[in-house]
Amino acid sequence: MAPAKQDRHGAFVPGEPIACAPLGSGRLSGLRFAAKDVFAVAGRVTGYGNPDWQRTHDVAPAHAPLITTLLQAGAELAGVTKTVELAWGMTGINPWQGTPINPAAPDRLPGGSSCGSAAAVAGESVDFALGTDTGGSVRVPASYCGIFGIRPSFGAVSAAGVCPLAPSMDVPGWFARQAAVLAEVGEAVLALERLSVSGPLLRLEEAWVGAQAPVAEALRPAMARLEKLRGRTIGIRLLPEGVDAVYDHFRTVQAEEAWATLGPWVESTGPKLAPDVAARVAAARALDPEAAAAGRAFRRTLRARIRPLLAGGAILLAPTSPCPAPLTVAGDEELEAVRQATIGITAVASLCGLCEVTLPAGKVAGAPVGLSLIAGPGRDRGLLAFACDAADVLGLPV
Repeated sequence: MAPAKQDRHGAFVPGEPIACAPLGSGRLSGLRFAAKDVFAVAGRVTGYGNPDWQRTHDVAPAHAPLITTLLQAGAELAGVTKTVELAWGMTGINPWQGTPINPAAPDRLPGGSSCGSAAAVAGESVDFALGTDTGGSVRVPASYCGIFGIRPSFGAVSAAGVCPLAPSMDVPGWFARQAAVLAEVGEAVLALERLSVSGPLLRLEEAWVGAQAPVAEALRPAMARLEKLRGRTIGIRLLPEGVDAVYDHFRTVQAEEAWATLGPWVESTGPKLAPDVAARVAAARALDPEAAAAGRAFRRTLRARIRPLLAGGAILLAPTSPCPAPLTVAGDEELEAVRQATIGITAVASLCGLCEVTLPAGKVAGAPVGLSLIAGPGRDRGLLAFACDAADVLGLPV
């Protein structure tokens, strides 16, 4: 099979191109996809964005089940894409393999950790691409690169054969340039039944208040046009603890699970890590158990507050990220501030196991910004159908 189209944006991992022919025909016939370098592809070592990980792991004997499902549905695997090291970062920077170029804003970062998959789709190398999302790693690069992306409900898509980070929040997700392609992939891979999203549109006020003013202003016209589908939006506050507290609790939950998952490998291998990832690993190692327990308790409280609200099919509306993609020259302090402000909102879906679709609904100074649709668990197919309707109303690629 032919490899991916010319990699003009550095989206794919270096080395020999990987391609797998379809294993059948179906609703995805004729479509080409890429997979983030966390998915097992038979005959190659999953790199996980780190040379020491690749050096210390074996060749995969079989594809991850999600890849097999896509191949059986008629899609062709056209390549493997770069990831932030250990899928633990939001910038898209990888010091070992190079950072992909953001096709929609070349002077800005592509976002992560599913940076290569977002760049491959935005750059038209493939029709859709797989990523993973723990705290925003599909949603944020989709917003930054001006494409559609979905974080499915927790457990809706098989995560077997995928490198784990924080297993209670990790989910495979995917990107596409057209809403219909995003939905078609969902029809092929989602395990949960179709539940409606026929309820009202709710504005997550903390997300709108916390967004940079130009981002909120760029997205408000899109939100207003969506009212044609469901009537007036209703503002609602769900995070009385504050966005910073949400980030802090998410961070402890993620760190506890990440150390349980990666700690034995780190201790036995002593891998060389980029400074930001090394700092997160060190913090996870030293995490206070009481802080982790508080994070888990907060997650239970947040779920009890938000899941019943969405049980009737309501959809939360929020800016996917509070800002457009940072410039490639942004310093470490700015990047960390963006990360904290972003995860303070993206963590809502992560902690509560919700599904979330981001639409390329606006631009700020020429850079894309996404509008998120968030629904209750198990409502993925309904949310994808609504996203197609929303794309049509908004004049986006359907």
